[in-house]
Parts: sequence; structure tokens; C-alpha cells
Amino acid sequence: MDGGGFPIKRVVGDTVTVEADAFTDGHDAVSVRLHHRSDGGIWAETPMEPLGNDRWRGSFPVELMGRYEYRVEAWTDDWQTWRGDLEKRLAARQDVAVDVLIGAALVDAAADRADGPDRLRLQTWGAELRGPDDATARAGRALDTELDRLMTLHADRSQATHSEPLGVVVDPVRARFSTWYELFPRSAAREPGRHGTFRDVIDRLPYVAGMGFDVLYLPPIHPIGRTFRKGPNNVTTPSSDDPGVPWAIGGPEGGHTAIHPDLGTLADFHDLVREAGLRGMDVALDIAFQAS
Repeated sequence: MDGGGFPIKRVVGDTVTVEADAFTDGHDAVSVRLHHRSDGGIWAETPMEPLGNDRWRGSFPVELMGRYEYRVEAWTDDWQTWRGDLEKRLAARQDVAVDVLIGAALVDAAADRADGPDRLRLQTWGAELRGPDDATARAGRALDTELDRLMTLHADRSQATHSEPLGVVVDPVRARFSTWYELFPRSAAREPGRHGTFRDVIDRLPYVAGMGFDVLYLPPIHPIGRTFRKGPNNVTTPSSDDPGVPWAIGGPEGGHTAIHPDLGTLADFHDLVREAGLRGMDVALDIAFQAS
């Protein structure tokens, strides 16, 4: 978005479709690849298909939450240019003896770029294209799909052009649409005047799920500071018994990595998340950077 200034957004399971304009001077063939990777991963690539008028399209799935990158690579493809010209010359019944030798040289160059079994296969193909058979017969073998696959795999990309990487942020499926129910854990107790706990919230999960909500949204659950503590309706003169505002994070019991002791323990919170999941709900926690 905005010329690459911001990442696009998707959810897990989506497909990212990318279009790009790729062209070269003259009538040579162009090959285009779409590269993609998850954050810190290894680049994978997929061919992009021509749509006409220099426009190409490719896509890739996003299967994990987090960040992805993608970019486009394009190059002038000597092999595909030669192959297309050869097909036209054969259709016109022209002499292709010289053309086949040019193709053999391209295959030899690809063999030099390859290694292992592919190198040996390409060397064999190159020798066949320079063999004693009739040039038309050798040209027919040059159009073999297996040779085309090997030549595509080991294409000369030394002059390839790459676009700048662009970003994708992949969120949970429910980030696209979900129904949220906000609940203050400290107000979840059945008995008036008692500070609620995560266990009390667990007891209320059937009620929330029964209304069709799929996300339980909680305010910060950390210890609350006493500096400038506020009372009911945000009054600035609280009594000593006022619990304070959950967004004023940080006290003697800890800060953003601690849980308010009156709510329970981290194990209790994990139980809440698990019990919510059993009812088809996620737990969302307000991210608050305020500190007391």
C-alpha cells in the first residue's frame, strides 16, 4: 500500500495475488517469477502467468500468522525466445540446421550452471542436438517437454531484475470479522463486593458463548499502580479501597509481565484461555502501554 510504504493485510488461509508489468526491449521472451517467504524464512518462488500487454499475475498462500514478504523477478529468457522461434520455423518448413546448433549452445550453457544429475542430462541433450540425425528430427527433440523443464529450472538469470520486497501482515481469521464481548474480570464475581477472578470468568463463559460471541475481550490484567489513582467515575480523590483503573499499569506486585494477584495466577489465566477455546472463543487482551 502507498507505494510499498505499508504492508497489505490478509488472514490465515488467504491467497495473495500479485500483478506486475514486466517487459523488455524488442521481441524477446520474458520470464517472470513471484518470490515469497514468511518472516525470516527461505524464499520460495512460483511462475507468474502472462495476462497480455506486459501484465503478469502470480499468487501464493499465507498459512501462518505473522509477516510475509514478496517480490517479483523478471529476465529476458534466451531459451524461450529460441524455442518460440524454432516452432515458427518448423511450421514454415524452413531450414533449421543453424537454429538447432544455437539451441545446443544454450543447453551447454545451462549444463554449466547445473550440477548433479541435471548437469549430466543437459550434457546429453546438448550432444543429441549436435548429433548426426536430420536437423528437423533434432529440432523436434529440442522441443521435448523434459528438456524445456530442465532449461527453465536452470535458466540464465544473471541479468534478472528484482522488485523491492513488499510486506504482508497475516492476522487470525477472526481479525476479518468476529463478535466481541468485553468483560471486566474483577466484576465477574457472583457475590456483591467480592473481587472477581479468572475462575469467575470461566463460570460465565457458557453465558457469553450462548449469545453467539466468539471473542472474549479483557482489559489489562496487570497490577494497578497507586500513583494518581482514580476512583469511581474517574474522580481524582479515591478512597483507599478503590481498585483503580486497569490501564494504570505497574505497582509493587509487578508491571506488564505480571498478573494482578486478586485475579488469580498465570495458570488460572491459561485455564481461562483453554476453556474459552473449548467453547469456540478466543481471548483478546487490551494492549496498553500506559504505566503508573
